[in-house]
Amino acid sequence: MSIFRFSLIGTLALALCVPSLHAADNELTAAEQAAGWQLLFNGRDHTGWSCNTGKPIATPIEDGCLLPFQSGGYIIAYEKPFGDFILKCDVKMSDGECNSGIFFRVGNLKNPIYTGLEVQVYASRDLGYHDFGSIYDLAKPWHMNWKDGDWNTVEVTCKGPLVVASVNGDVVSMIDCDDFAEPGKRPDGSKHKFMKAIKDFPRSGYLGFQDHGHKVWYKNVKLLELHD
Repeated sequence: MSIFRFSLIGTLALALCVPSLHAADNELTAAEQAAGWQLLFNGRDHTGWSCNTGKPIATPIEDGCLLPFQSGGYIIAYEKPFGDFILKCDVKMSDGECNSGIFFRVGNLKNPIYTGLEVQVYASRDLGYHDFGSIYDLAKPWHMNWKDGDWNTVEVTCKGPLVVASVNGDVVSMIDCDDFAEPGKRPDGSKHKFMKAIKDFPRSGYLGFQDHGHKVWYKNVKLLELHD
């Protein structure tokens, strides 16, 4: 593993050590404020958020949570693009075979599927390219670490070409975008869905949560921008 990757994992570990005790939902702790975290969702309304179509989100706030289900768009997206960052949020799935996703670095909101990356949120117990914690269609999760019927904390870290996904405090998947040099192919030669080389994807873009036909709730949406 390169020094760059060790450095990013160290940064991630330090960020996850920021105390969150005594934090109310959808608020920053004093420690988070001091560290520079931003609160992206206020828990009361859709300020800063809209459908990727540009239309207002049709689904109301539910119990202090964002709800992409039947929102009117493929994703509900935050208004500001980000480049290098740590994003963290709490997510809970409804019963049954539930599906959603955390999109980030989306270059074109009209086409998030093929211009951005996604950490999968899916009620499955497998370790495939489309299972919980995977970097969708690019990297399988190393192990399963999500809780059924409960809140799960997901972190997504982007620093240059490196993308790291964590679930409940454990790193579960990682890619170096520069390793994906050919359209439609992973480094091992197997095929993925993207028609453009991942190394050429934008290193800055929009983030959002996917409506994939199931109720999935998101709260405590916080972001720390990473600077050199």
